[in-house]
Amino acid sequence: MTMTMTMRSRPVAGSAGFTLLEVLVALVIVGTALGASLRAVGSLASNSAGLRTAMMATWSAENRLVQIRLAHAFPDIGKRSFECPQGDLKLMCEEEVLASPNPMLRRVEVSVVDSANPERRILKLVQLVMR
Repeated sequence: MTMTMTMRSRPVAGSAGFTLLEVLVALVIVGTALGASLRAVGSLASNSAGLRTAMMATWSAENRLVQIRLAHAFPDIGKRSFECPQGDLKLMCEEEVLASPNPMLRRVEVSVVDSANPERRILKLVQLVMR
C-alpha cells in the first residue's frame, strides 16, 4: 500500500498537462467561433424582422385584392391610397387601376409602403379583374 502511495505522489515526466501556449491558442479558437456565431445570430434576428414585415405587407395587399374579387364589381380607373395596418405595423396601401388592351379586363396594382418611410415600397401585387 505504501508503494502505490509513493508512486502516485511523484509526477511522471511528460504528462504535466497543457502548456500555457496551448491553452491560449485554444481560447483564441473558441473566441473566434463564438464571435462568428454571435454575428450569425444577429443577422438572423434582423432578417426575421424584414421577413415579418414582408409577410404582413403581403397579407395587406392580398386582403385588398380579395375584397375586389368578392365585390364582383369592375373597378374604376384611377389611383387611391388607404391605411392597411397589420398587427403593430402601420402600413399604407396604394391601389392603382389601369386599363388593359382587352376592354373586358382591368389591371389592379396594390403597393404596400411603410407609413413611417413612404418612399420605401415593401411589396407590389398585380391582378387582372374581369368585367
